[in-house]
Amino acid sequence: MSAPPSPDDGLSPAELAAKYGLAVSGARPGLFEYVRQLWGRRHFILAFSQAKLTAQYSQAKLGQLWQVATPLLNAAVYFLIFGLILQADRGMGIKVYIPFLVTGVFVFTFTQSSVMAGVRAISGNLGLVRALHFPRASLPISFSLQQLQQLLFSMIVLFCVTIGFGSYPSLKWLAIVPILALQFLFNMGLAMIMARLGSKTPDLAQLMPFVMRTWMYASGVMFSIPLMLKGRDLPVWVTDVLQWNPAAIYMDLMRWALIDGYEWDVNMPPYAWAVAVAWAVLVAVGGFVYFWKAEERYGRG
Repeated sequence: MSAPPSPDDGLSPAELAAKYGLAVSGARPGLFEYVRQLWGRRHFILAFSQAKLTAQYSQAKLGQLWQVATPLLNAAVYFLIFGLILQADRGMGIKVYIPFLVTGVFVFTFTQSSVMAGVRAISGNLGLVRALHFPRASLPISFSLQQLQQLLFSMIVLFCVTIGFGSYPSLKWLAIVPILALQFLFNMGLAMIMARLGSKTPDLAQLMPFVMRTWMYASGVMFSIPLMLKGRDLPVWVTDVLQWNPAAIYMDLMRWALIDGYEWDVNMPPYAWAVAVAWAVLVAVGGFVYFWKAEERYGRG
């Protein structure tokens, strides 16, 4: 005896899904819905970043002291090579150059670490991505937040260095908060861009240290870009690329805020604040949309 005809006979899969309110599993939600889901996972993002930060140096005897010791050791090496041997201070004087160098190392490390963590955010957590359903942007955002927390620990040492070399707290120090907020937005957007690229190209993680090292040398971590350009007959586009480099902008804003004697009119490009805001908004929004567009493909294939 044959079964009675179904009222759904002849309907296409799309029509059946529409009739019963079904959706494809793992389909990308709309942009605003995606933002809403991320906000709902805010406690997970914060807890995950704190757990990663705690575990980062759990096997080392000095533990989280390495968060501060590593960039300080890097700064000491750069001072030996660039400050003493190559004399890259260009007449700044030791009281300005050492805080200048330490600030540059700490601030650039914030961006560098966020990028490197972003590259591995998806490819390094495939088990979590495939096992649980959550907005995948939670991972690069969480890793960027982890690097921000690490920098905040390092800022205590940075304050001690600047005060030890004669730069005492002033009203300019209040600018540290918006500077860090803008750099965090920039880093977060960059981490999401790198997370999408790294999810399909794991070898990118091997290439990025060379890219970041080149970026560091071009960003004035160890030397003042305006002083190095002074008197040099370089093409205009080279000067513009070096001065409007986002890493250099955030480093120089932080140096201006912290260091007495690091004058705005001498060391800062015009409209530095506007450029810092523009980089943060452009990369944060662009990186978020770029990452969201591949949401349904993460962890597959």
